[in-house]
Amino acid sequence: MNSAQARAIATVPGEGGMPKLVVVAADGARIECYLHGAHVTSWQTAAREERLYLSPRAQFVPGGAIRGGIPLCFPQFADQGPLPLHGFARNHAWTPLFAGRTTAGAAEVRLGLADSSATRSVWPHPFACEFVATAAADALTVTLTVTNTGATAFAFTAALHTYLRVRDVHATVVEGLTHARYRDKRRGIDDVAETAPALTLTEPLDRVYHTVPERLRVREPDHALVVRATGSTDTVVWNPGPPTGPGPHDMPDDGYRTMLCVEAAIARAPRTLAPGATHALVQHLCAATPGTAMREPSPAGSARPPR
Repeated sequence: MNSAQARAIATVPGEGGMPKLVVVAADGARIECYLHGAHVTSWQTAAREERLYLSPRAQFVPGGAIRGGIPLCFPQFADQGPLPLHGFARNHAWTPLFAGRTTAGAAEVRLGLADSSATRSVWPHPFACEFVATAAADALTVTLTVTNTGATAFAFTAALHTYLRVRDVHATVVEGLTHARYRDKRRGIDDVAETAPALTLTEPLDRVYHTVPERLRVREPDHALVVRATGSTDTVVWNPGPPTGPGPHDMPDDGYRTMLCVEAAIARAPRTLAPGATHALVQHLCAATPGTAMREPSPAGSARPPR
């Protein structure tokens, strides 16, 4: 896509005057995605219920990270390497490739990022990334595709750092992780088996589960969300809990109560891509209320199935 075609994709001013894409599906489902970081900051179901947490103190500044929504971690997850926290993809401007409805009426945004002199100065590898978010009815699918466009192999870690919006994290449980082994980053222990039938969030939590269950369920008294992932090796569950000292400037002290991160990730060991190879990291979310059928969480009408 040339620059003229990119400019033809309509953006609207977002917070801080930063451009964003807003797309509404035929059934009313809605996505907001900033070009900065290809960052989804809002996903509303067809019932217009917001299902992502965005901090009311989130900073919208060039070169900075946005607190909440779905930050993209690439080519480094967390502090597992020499790059800044979570890599550089979330801090760069992406190119809009598509924003509109699929042939089936789903809302979809698609953005791209390629290596540049700025990225090569900190990570010397040619690459191309594409991010796609598709929403319809009560479901959202997000896909981060990485392609090695260079002549030598490279290794990377990554995550779809999804902040889910919950009513009260202390009344929220995560089901589906029983028997999975994990690393508890907060307590500094590794290779521990999860014994609880449902993970409760009664204290700060920062765990990398070394498995990707077929299906996770984030359950609240009056809400539920099914999470599925493909192309990942790990599942991250994180909630910072109340600050014990000065809290982050971009999140209120009580913000932890209404958010929970459940992330599809490549975290425990890097993924190596040969020249010309491609890898897709995909997360599917499907919302429902207790007592209703939990259908497979893949948005109807996606024009591009996960690769």
